[in-house]
Amino acid sequence: MSDVTNLGIAGIRDGFRAGDFSAREVAEAFNAKVAAAKALNAFLVETPDHALAAADAADKARAAGEASKPLAGVPIGMKDLFCTKGVATTAASHILEGFVPPYESTISQKLWDAGAGMLGKLNMDQFAMGSSNETSAFGNVISPWRRSDGGNAALAPGGSSGGSSSAVAARLCPGATGTDTGGSIRQPAAFTGISGIKPTYGRCSRWGTIAFASSLDQAGPMAQDVRDCAIMLEAMAGFDAKDATSLQLDVPNWEAGLNADLKGKRVGVPREYRVENMPAEIEALWSQGIDWLRDAGAEIVEVSLPHTKYALPAYYIIAPAEASSNLARYDGVRYGLRDLPEGAGLQDMYAATRADGFGPEVKRRIMIGTYVLSAGFYDAYYTQAQKVRALIARDFERAFEQCDVLLTPTAPSAAFALGEKQADPIAMYLNDVFTVPASLAGLPAMSVPGGLDASGLPLGLQIIGKPLDEQGVLNASLAIEQRAGFTARPEAWW
Repeated sequence: MSDVTNLGIAGIRDGFRAGDFSAREVAEAFNAKVAAAKALNAFLVETPDHALAAADAADKARAAGEASKPLAGVPIGMKDLFCTKGVATTAASHILEGFVPPYESTISQKLWDAGAGMLGKLNMDQFAMGSSNETSAFGNVISPWRRSDGGNAALAPGGSSGGSSSAVAARLCPGATGTDTGGSIRQPAAFTGISGIKPTYGRCSRWGTIAFASSLDQAGPMAQDVRDCAIMLEAMAGFDAKDATSLQLDVPNWEAGLNADLKGKRVGVPREYRVENMPAEIEALWSQGIDWLRDAGAEIVEVSLPHTKYALPAYYIIAPAEASSNLARYDGVRYGLRDLPEGAGLQDMYAATRADGFGPEVKRRIMIGTYVLSAGFYDAYYTQAQKVRALIARDFERAFEQCDVLLTPTAPSAAFALGEKQADPIAMYLNDVFTVPASLAGLPAMSVPGGLDASGLPLGLQIIGKPLDEQGVLNASLAIEQRAGFTARPEAWW
């Protein structure tokens, strides 16, 4: 039997169904790889028994001649933002240390119902706040990639879903869940040479997912390629009565609808995404992406998104505002950490717990959010930011009158070294400059690897689609994937 850990979700699913290997063999192989990859710090909690139990159930069902579930035989990694019944869930924060949910998030339950097993809980930026996975209370995740120019610096795997991207890129799991608030699926996917899709806001339930910014948070899959993302997204999506923002729509069969022929499609290239001082390699990859989509049959048109430059400032008002409200629940009363100094009163307990439990980046965003929501400043900041958000959404509506999807770079650079930007929050926030606008508008968007930079590090291209047109996003991404022929992988140094 060949090494099953080199197979993606579709390869494992199909091989299991064909009887090429058992689900237990797959689970044991991935459990061993997870256990041997501590140096990456991608997993906060390992759950080999969960993966084996799902595998044994799949093997038993196959032996009994029962119809195979969509993800039978496929073990995955679970971002630690999803509550998992009986398994510690921390959002990578000390304030939730010791919290073991008595319930299952809708997303994780859907994946277990589809036959998937869990290899463990994946490290991430604390409460999903970060672009490099350096804000986790449990240490940085390390990218499996190394620069080819002799530099040996530990690289950022992107954030906040850095544990997910690192684990998939290192073949510790064939797929993983991610969440995307301002680009936290797409940017880490681009940094590590994998694929990841943020579906339309409301496609995937947020129930049981620890909230960062409720009007932006959306779950999605991260995997080796476009087909694997389509398979996993089908299992994750769907209406959930427990989430008031869940869309009551049928889940399309995205895998069956995959088609890289773009004849009759129009691809928009937004002129405002050519930002000042854009690296030549990013510009060149973007041009290459245009040529690939033209080769797939698409017509290329230039479009304008005039309010793009206001997206990042608006995001960093709206997201912290919602975070300051959502994180108010962590005060030492019900969840995780409680710091109660001797003789202290209730207010003292709140203050001590939050001071000890939250990391610096989380505190920074809570303070920003509290400030912009405060009396006297609410209209000047929060109301204005919401108006800008409406203008950005209208820009996309007008652009989609001229085209079917948009093509942009995913991130303004390849992966940077850990610590390189940590002292400059503004430089760190600029990592999301290409991903935030689609998040503000609630649109589906995907990153696929397009090539390598001069240092041998992956670069990604982003496809943004109309609301609910995940199929269009997947198809354009597949056209890029087929033409890019991206097969590079990090050498296993861990």
